[in-house]
Amino acid sequence: MAAARGAGVYINHEASRHSNDCYVCDIPAGGKLAPQRQLYEEMIYVLDGHGSTSVWNDAGQRVTFEWNAGSLFAIPLNCWHQHFNGSGLEKARYLAVTNAPMVINLYEEVDFVFNTPYDFTSRFHGEPEYFANEGTQSGFLLETNFVADTRSLPLINAKERGAGGGHIRFNLAKGSMNSHISEFPVGTYKKAHLHGPGAHVIILDGSGFSFMWPENSPLNRYDWQEGSMIVPPDRWYHQHFNTGVTPARYLALKYEGTSIRNEQGVPKAWISKRIGGDQIDYADEDEMVRRVFEEELAKNGLGSQMKSAYEAELAALEASGSAA
Repeated sequence: MAAARGAGVYINHEASRHSNDCYVCDIPAGGKLAPQRQLYEEMIYVLDGHGSTSVWNDAGQRVTFEWNAGSLFAIPLNCWHQHFNGSGLEKARYLAVTNAPMVINLYEEVDFVFNTPYDFTSRFHGEPEYFANEGTQSGFLLETNFVADTRSLPLINAKERGAGGGHIRFNLAKGSMNSHISEFPVGTYKKAHLHGPGAHVIILDGSGFSFMWPENSPLNRYDWQEGSMIVPPDRWYHQHFNTGVTPARYLALKYEGTSIRNEQGVPKAWISKRIGGDQIDYADEDEMVRRVFEEELAKNGLGSQMKSAYEAELAALEASGSAA
């Protein structure tokens, strides 16, 4: 097998405000990376290729599991780990989001962050099935340590986000960072909302565009397709539109501190601004939103499928007594 080396690039987007960071790494054909441990959390999404990862602690407990393009997993805190490319012909590539900026800025001792001999046994104790493709489901939340294929994972209807979209959230390796997958049908778009910094939104399938803007400012447009990544800035509204011919699905990797919740634990990004939340109802969105959306659909020979969503929202607003 090739030497323990790889090639990578850091993507420290200014929109993250040092809450977390992102990097992309290539493992050469037949290669492996050097073993590493660290006191920050790391979530990994496999972009291309297939291979395996070994995870172990100082007690010597070791688990090895295999992954493919589309897999998602997290490294348990401060565990040794090593990645291997399973192909002798093609490179493997993954994207990782970590909370390294916060941890390194807190301690300011790199040797301490990367070389502290301590086993967090409540997070990992060498369980043989630790990275099995399963977990515990509670509502939208799936507590797991490995998702075999994010692109085909069944989702749960999330009516709060509008237009018949699906959703599922993950808690990986008992970490403080979180992630979720959302999908919305052809000819539809999600309601605009805002939240804190650091959400790295990776487009898994589909094509379209997003509007992003700070409150009381013009809307900025960003086109995307499979493989694109969007990072909404801190407290900027953002709204995603599917103008392609397949359902649009994305994976968001972020730090949990970016989720601002009400007293019942519901993210304010899912609650209407009319009742104190951070989500804009369709009835209240900028008048140009529908026009631009329909123009872009027409370019692809498609039409809007939003009529039923608009009507259902208006009926709900009237029933609650909050209609304009």
